[in-house]
This record gives sequence, C-alpha cells and structure tokens, in this order.
Amino acid sequence: MSTIDVKKLLSELTLEEKAGLCSGADFWHTKAVERLGIPQVMVSDGPHGLRKQDIKEDHLGLGGSVKAVCFPAASALACSFDRDLLYQLGTALGDECQAEEVSTILGPAVNMKRSPLCGRNFEYFSEDPYLAGELAAGYVNGVQSKNIGTSVKHFAANNQETRRLSISAEVDERTLREIYLAAFETIVKKAQPWTMMCSYNLINGTYSCENDWLLTKVLREEWGFDGLVVTDWGAMNDRVKALQSGLDLEMPSSHGVTDKEIAAAVLDGRLSMEALDKAVARILELVKKSVEGKRYGASYDKEEHHALARRMAEEGAVLLKNESILPLKEDSKVAFIGEFASAPRYQGGGSSHINSFKVTSALDASKGLHITYAKGYDTLKDELDEDRLEEAISHAKEAEAAVVFAGLPDAYESEGYDRTHLNLPACQNTLIEEILKVQPNTVVVLYNGSPVLMPWADKVKGILEVYLGGQAVGEATVHLLYGKANPSGKLAETFPLRLQDNPSYYNFPGTSRTVSYMEGIFIGYRYYDAKEMEVLYPFGYGLSYTTFTYRNLKMQVLKAEAGGENIRAEGEHTSGTNLVHMTDADQLQVTVMVKNTGSCFGKEIVQLYVQDKEASVIRPLKELKGFEKVALEPGEEKEVTFTLDSRSFAFYSTERSDWYAESGEYQILIGKSSRNIVLSGTVHMEYTKPEPFHFDDRTTLGDVLPLMKDPSVLFDRIKGALGAAATEESDTAEAKMMAEMVKTMPLHSLRSFSPTPVSAEDLENLKQLILSQLK
Repeated sequence: MSTIDVKKLLSELTLEEKAGLCSGADFWHTKAVERLGIPQVMVSDGPHGLRKQDIKEDHLGLGGSVKAVCFPAASALACSFDRDLLYQLGTALGDECQAEEVSTILGPAVNMKRSPLCGRNFEYFSEDPYLAGELAAGYVNGVQSKNIGTSVKHFAANNQETRRLSISAEVDERTLREIYLAAFETIVKKAQPWTMMCSYNLINGTYSCENDWLLTKVLREEWGFDGLVVTDWGAMNDRVKALQSGLDLEMPSSHGVTDKEIAAAVLDGRLSMEALDKAVARILELVKKSVEGKRYGASYDKEEHHALARRMAEEGAVLLKNESILPLKEDSKVAFIGEFASAPRYQGGGSSHINSFKVTSALDASKGLHITYAKGYDTLKDELDEDRLEEAISHAKEAEAAVVFAGLPDAYESEGYDRTHLNLPACQNTLIEEILKVQPNTVVVLYNGSPVLMPWADKVKGILEVYLGGQAVGEATVHLLYGKANPSGKLAETFPLRLQDNPSYYNFPGTSRTVSYMEGIFIGYRYYDAKEMEVLYPFGYGLSYTTFTYRNLKMQVLKAEAGGENIRAEGEHTSGTNLVHMTDADQLQVTVMVKNTGSCFGKEIVQLYVQDKEASVIRPLKELKGFEKVALEPGEEKEVTFTLDSRSFAFYSTERSDWYAESGEYQILIGKSSRNIVLSGTVHMEYTKPEPFHFDDRTTLGDVLPLMKDPSVLFDRIKGALGAAATEESDTAEAKMMAEMVKTMPLHSLRSFSPTPVSAEDLENLKQLILSQLK
C-alpha cells in the first residue's frame, strides 16, 4: 500500500486487532492486518552493522544472519569525537537496511560506562553523557535521513549485564538526569528517533517498561518524544500496566497471550480505549514511515562500506604512547607477534555480532612490507606455550622492531555477563615481557572493547589502542603503524591504574535484587579528576604523529532579540582579561586558534570543559560541554568555535525540578584531555528566572537571610528570643560562634533557646515576616 491513513485505520480496527498490533508477529516483524491492508515491517539488530536473520531467529547472536559490513564498535567510534563520522555511519547503515528491507535498526546503544567491568561496554560510547549524546544524535540523524528508523537503547540505567533482566538500579533523580538520562535527552531533542527501546531492569523498584515517570512524564511530556517505545526483547512484565505507562510495542511475539490481556482490560474497564489507541497510533505511524520511505530495488556497495569501516577504525584509534618509534619505516624489518595479527578480534559478542562479508587482518594488509610473523599465544586458552614463545622471541630478536598484537579474547567480554577483572590474559602479558628482554623497540597494539591494565606500559616504546575496530581493522592498524594514517582518536573513557580505583567498585554489580549507584554523579573522569587520582590514561587523552598549539581564547556573549534571533554582544574578551558577564537567557561563543606545529597532516580534538567556581551543591571539578575535531596541514592554523547555552552551565535541581545555571563564576577550560588544560577564561552567570523558595521545618535562618530585602528586620525580631549577643557584629570568638549557630538554626529551634516561651503562632508570624521580605 502506498499510503496509510492512521486516523481512518483506528476507526476501522477491532479491539482484538488493536490489541494484536501491540506485540510482534514473530521475532523481528510487527503484525499485519490483511483485511485493512496494514503490512508487517521488519526490525533488525545493530548497532555497528546489520544483523538481519532470515531463518533461525534469536536475540543473542547465536543464529546465522545475512552477510553484511561490520563497522567499528561504539567504544572505538566514540574515540573519534567526530559527529560527522557517526552521521556517515548512519547513512551507510540506512542504505544497508533499505537494501535488506529492514525498516528499523536496533541502535544506537548509549548507556553510560559506569564500571569498566560491564560486559557490554564495547557497544556503548562513553562514560560522559555529553559525548555519547552528541555522537549518537549524529548516528540517528544519519540512519533516519535514509527513511530508516532507529531504536535508541537501553532506556534507562542498564549499566551491567549481571542480572540485567531483574536487577533494580537504585539511583537518585539528580544522578539519573545528569548522567544516565542526559544522552537520551540529547538524542530526542536533536534527532527525534523513530523508536526508543526500554531496558530490562527496574529503576528504583519499577520496571522500565512500567515506568510512567520515565516513559511518559520525562520522555514524552518533558523532552517532546513523539515516536514509539518498544521493549527490549523479553523485557515485558505486566502488559496492561506497561501500556498504561507509555510502552507501545512488545517484542518479540507473545503468541497472543498478552494481546488477550490487553483486550480483556479494555472490556472490564482497567484500560481505556484512549490509552490503547495512542499506542496503536504510534505503531501505525512507524509502519507508515517505513512503507512510505521504502526504496524498492535498493542496493549498496559492500566494498565501499568496507573502505568506510577502515577509515572509521583509523579515526577512532588512540595512540597512547610513542617514544620516537612510530610511524614505522616501510623498509624496516618488523616482527608481527600475536594471534590477533592474523585473526583479529574486531567485534563483541551477543546481539550485535555481525556476519562480516570479509575480514582483513594486519597480516593480510602488510603484504609487500618486511614482516615476519609468530602466533605467540592461543586466544582459546590462557596458557603459555613454550614452543610458540621461543618462536616469537626468535622473530623479535632478528627484527628491527616488534609489534605485539594483544587484547581481550571473545570469552573475556560479551553481552550476557560482566567481566570480573581488567587483566589481559596472563600468557599475553608474559609474552610482552619476554619480547622486551630481547627487543627494546616494542610496540603493543590492543584489540579490546574496554579498558585493560598494562603492567608493561612503562617498558614498551609504543602503545596503539584500536579497540574493536570492525572488519577492516587490520588495514587500519597497518596504515596507522606505518604513517599512512595519523592517529587522531582520544579516549572516551578513563583507563584506571587499578580496578579498585573505580568509583563503583564497592557497588558493582550489586546484590541479587538491587544495585546502588552510591557514587552518584561521580563516574569516570568526574570522579578521578575530583579526587586528583593518578590514572593510567585520562579521559580525552591521545597522541599524534604531529604536534598542536592552542592560543587566543576569546569569549563573546550572544544575546537574543525579541524576534528570537541572536546578535553578537559588543566587545570581545580574551583569556586572562576582563570577566565576561552573561545571563541564563544568553549564549556564549567561545573561539580558540589551533595550529599544526609538526611536519605532517593531522587532526586534533579540542575539548571544552566548564567548571562551576561557586557551586551551592556538590559538582564535578569539570564537565565536558563542547568538542570539535579540526584537520590541519603542517603549519596551518584554524579557528575553532563553540557555542554554549545556560544548560552548559547547569546542574539538575531537584528542588526546582529543572536545570539550574545558578548565578556565580564559571571557568571555561580548553584542553587536550581532562587532565591537560591549556587555556581558560572566566564567565559570570546571572540567573534571571524567579527563584522558587520552599519553606519547611528544615529551612534555616542562614538560608533566608541572603534572600531578604532587609535582614535587619529579622534580626530585630529574634533579638528577644536569642539575646543581643546572637545578632550583634563583633570580632570576638563568642560573637562569631553565636552568629554561625544562628545561620544553621531552623525556626523551630528558637523555642529551645529563647528565655521566654515561643508559641506556634509566634513561629508562623516570623515565617510570614520572612516571606514578606523576600527579594
């Protein structure tokens, strides 16, 4: 059918047909209603490739799927800090979905990396919600530009695999808003995904699929999401309650069981037809978009997408260490050591596992170079093989340099279970140590989905973190090692020195029923930087084969005209000069000059952090609020521009139930990583919205005094209750003590300290006096 009239179909569908549309026909398809010409549409796993299953259906990557292109995993892509690159990935996946007649790809996955132990971290972007949200919005916009839907997952607080189907994440609202919901919010507001996938877990005791606050109040009413909410596969608990809470589509098929529950609930009055119609309308809208956006006869070039996968792997790779050894010379004799050189680990396990149409190893890509190869270890077992070890040592000794390909085998990290440590296989660490004894010019290439410990880091001359780089990872690695590509990635997560240093260490993965997010907003670099804790490699860190300098930080305030257009404020402020003043209604434009001072082409990721200097609540030392990737030829200099709004300075205030950029001074920090700040400027923010004031039995005199027009009025009133010494100005220790006690005293405490009786009426009169004096 060419068009779908949703309103007309709602009037024609029977109750049973409406209920039936609310669950899948099978594992991957929605239901059709043939008598009304409503077709079924197909969804398929992603997110870094298309996992379309034709015959045997499952959601764990166990069954076969069509040949496709495996792009780098999110852990690698995030290190590119490149919105445009994620958009290109999205368009490529959109083309593949069109060719395979898939209406919606299940991705991206944007859960936060609360702990480096999470088995699915390879599929997630970052420990930082701003970075994750910005990159994922690019992905979604790219896919949907091809008239293919996305399903952003897993909404929300799905940050571990252990008991993920039944665990309750206990998280306070501020932490949820600032860390675990923020990336989803960015995606909704910047990309409006067709669907959102709810997570398996409970949040504060309520299943995500039944969480009205999450799915309706926050997602739809606050953020303006207008798409469909689907369960993760099997994430349904109470079908009627879920539908009432905003969960539209249950996947996979319930074999008609929950369809009958929905129909019965409507008939007996437990569920309104209005609520059912809302869900059905959203499902029909998805079908409508899919049918009307379908490109018949679509195809795509697998080799072209393979080349794109290679370029993406190059852009995301992070050069962690380089003591004048990289790039290697093409005419030098180099030993490639390690099984991953010939059989790379390039993707993770589980529902994202792609049936790659081809895979190129580093050994494949090094033909024509002076390479020797030794297997060194077996990825299937962590055992030291003396014969393999001796062979590897022999190759290393005879070469001018050795490149050891190390990383995590498939069994070490996957969907379905969490890691228990951060170690590489012991046989790999031993191999590296033994190679170093005979070959000082040793480089380690890492293929892994999440951070690992590196006991040999201070001994090797080079470390290249490639993560899980997709099916073209071998070509990308060789290009990077030999300088055909210049590493430009920076870490999207912190590499700790020890697992015990991680802020979630004592509360991961929790008990059999709950996991407490007691570290609150302090995950990743927010914690390590606040603690000034030594780490192996910090967030945002990465080296290049060239060098860059930053200069001339400028800040200008953009004020909004009545018509809504921005105009540039008069005057320009450079780093170290006059304070910039702005209000929460303004925007701040920040510019910095970046120059390539080296001898080869390169790309630099410029990072902008905001620091609240006068926070009234506990806040991180700094938070990422801007990033740009700039390409520069040798000697070239470009201006990099950032635009910040009040949200860039705000924390979530549970008292206001809103984001709050409170008045005070903020630092604008320009850095090469979270630990390497090279330029800074100061901004004074003026919060102009009315300040809500909540007066209760815990409100202290110190809370109200700064808000009063004339504090002396209050002092005059309480002198009788506390005595003149409590309110007089004096430098004596007694006066200071009394003044501080008064500030921390709630009104009801006056009863205890007054020499005369203080009635409830007296307290109420005092309260009214305070309220009448508020500014």
